[in-house]
Amino acid sequence: MKILDKLNILGQIYDIYETFSTRLSVACMRGCSACCTQNVTMTTLEGCRIVEHLISTGQLNLFQRLHRSAHQERFQPTVTTNELAALCMQGEDPPEEKNDWPRAACPFLSNNECLIYPERPFGCRCFFSRQKCEAIASAVVDPFLLTVNSLFVQFIEQIDAGGLLGNMTDVLLFLESEAQRKQYEVNVSLNHPVRLPVNRCIPGFLVPPEHHLRIQPILQRIKNIRLSQGSFGNQG
Repeated sequence: MKILDKLNILGQIYDIYETFSTRLSVACMRGCSACCTQNVTMTTLEGCRIVEHLISTGQLNLFQRLHRSAHQERFQPTVTTNELAALCMQGEDPPEEKNDWPRAACPFLSNNECLIYPERPFGCRCFFSRQKCEAIASAVVDPFLLTVNSLFVQFIEQIDAGGLLGNMTDVLLFLESEAQRKQYEVNVSLNHPVRLPVNRCIPGFLVPPEHHLRIQPILQRIKNIRLSQGSFGNQG
C-alpha cells in the first residue's frame, strides 16, 4: 500500500475516533496537561504525519526539544499491541514491561498546551479521564473506552505493518533524517539505531466478551473506510 493511502486511512480513523469521543462524558479540557508526558508511543506512520506537519509549517526547530528529551529516561515498548494479541491467542505470557517510568513533560508541551495538537498521535487523542487527573494523580477511564482504544490501536498498527513502534521521541528522531523517511515511504526494510518493535497485522481483536456486541458498530465503521481500490476492511 502506498504511503499516501496509508496516511489517508489514518486520517479517516482519526475522524471516526473523534466522532466517537465527542459523545464521551469526560473532565478533560483545554489546558489540562497532567497526562502529557514523554511516555507516549506511536507508529512510524503517525510519526511521518507529524514530521510532514513540522516541515510544512516551518517548525523543524521543534526537533531540538526531542533531542533534549532523548537524554531522559522514558517508556520504550518491547512489543506491539498486535504482537501482544498474538501471544494472548497462543496462551503465552507477554514480556513484562517496566511501568514506573518518570512522568517528565512531553517535549511538545508549552504553557500547558500541545505545539502539534492538530497532528498529535492516537496515544494522545484517546486519553480521556472521567475526573481531573491533577486531583487524584491518575486518570479514571471507562473499561469500554479502553477496549475501543485498543481496537483503534490495533488497526493503526495494521496500516503500518512492517513499520516500527516506539516512544514518540525515538520514532520522530528516527524519521528526522530525510533518507530514513524516504526508505520508510517506499517500504524498504528499515535499519534503526535503537530497538523498535516491528508492527504487525491483526491476529485477533483484544475485545472482552462483554464488549463484543457493543463494539460492532465501531468496528464496522473502521472496516468501511474507503480507498480508491476498495474498502480498508478488504485490504490484506
